[in-house]
Amino acid sequence: MNIHEYQAKALLRDYGAPVSDGRVVLRAEEAKTAAGELDGPLWVVKAQIHAGGRGKGSFKETDAGEKGGVRLAKSVEEAAIEAKKMLGRTLVTHQTGPDGKQVNRIYIEDGSGISRELYLALLVDRATSRVSFVCSTEGGMDIEEVAASTPDKILSFSVDPATGYQPFHGRRIAFMLGLEGQQVKQCVKLMGIFYKLFTDKDMDMLEINPLIVTDKGDLKVLDAKFGFDGNAIYRHPDIAALRDETEEDPKELEASKFDLNYIALDGEIGCMVNGAGLAMATMDIIKLYGAEPANFLDVGGGATKEKVTEAFKIITSDPNVKGILVNIFGGIMRCDIIADGVIAAVKEVGLKVPLVVRLEGTNVDKGKEIIAGSGLNVIAADDLSDAAEKIVKAVKG
Repeated sequence: MNIHEYQAKALLRDYGAPVSDGRVVLRAEEAKTAAGELDGPLWVVKAQIHAGGRGKGSFKETDAGEKGGVRLAKSVEEAAIEAKKMLGRTLVTHQTGPDGKQVNRIYIEDGSGISRELYLALLVDRATSRVSFVCSTEGGMDIEEVAASTPDKILSFSVDPATGYQPFHGRRIAFMLGLEGQQVKQCVKLMGIFYKLFTDKDMDMLEINPLIVTDKGDLKVLDAKFGFDGNAIYRHPDIAALRDETEEDPKELEASKFDLNYIALDGEIGCMVNGAGLAMATMDIIKLYGAEPANFLDVGGGATKEKVTEAFKIITSDPNVKGILVNIFGGIMRCDIIADGVIAAVKEVGLKVPLVVRLEGTNVDKGKEIIAGSGLNVIAADDLSDAAEKIVKAVKG
């Protein structure tokens, strides 16, 4: 689960991190009042969407040469005008894709004098199962670009959970970033704040880009992007309350209501599988046979007929889907339950694209009998390779 920048900065402020004063604006008529509550003399007006690259982005409904989703203003009136220009429009960045995201919230904050821009992130290192710090002197840039062109400018190390964060971790980062004097002490304290926030709230990403050295020589958080472990949200009702459903794919949102693991992709073959590993294998073999998966969908080991029905409805709601592959290995999940769910869904929403079903495992014969006796135009498959070959052939004509 992701949250907006202004929400991330509110959390940082609660933990004692240095951030600028700011106000969130939901309606255009609120912009002037919000800007007027800040000191100035410089205001920063930021579009709030769950995507990076806002400053370099562009609006679909834009005049030639108009600035992106992060703008500077030199007066309250100018800040209000810029906020009104962005609200309700679609911002396209390198992370949103060509469709972009509609801007429904604006964050106006006090401007900061910048001496240097740095990069700092905390992530979960899957290889070591530890929290890792990543830092670079090249703040304000895409870290992927820095990693590709100048990897020597990135420092990354993990923290032993037995000891947790220690001051020497902060000093190591400070020296890598070229900080001096009082900045080193500030860095040690700030890294401790980040680590505590990260672990307290079960985060999987905390990115500060840029972390700046102000013109007065102090560290300050200028931008923040936070992600949280969805499996742990139940432990944090305060974080769950920050969820902005308008930023999520409608299909993924609907899937979450039925406890389905669904991620929309750009391909043409919809997949319904039980088990994350089998789902990945199914997606891989679809690509092997020359097509692209339209989604990742794991119905889980204990899916009900109703859950399978909803999963099928979500797949068919995607206009990009030109064919569907159901690939079930029945262990805990019974093949007859899958068959009942598929038939119920097809009868409810109809079937306008080819459907290949591969069943194996518990009650497989019963499941196949249900499919065969349904009268539906379903293509049966004997194994995963056969299923992938048949659905790709059906879609490709």
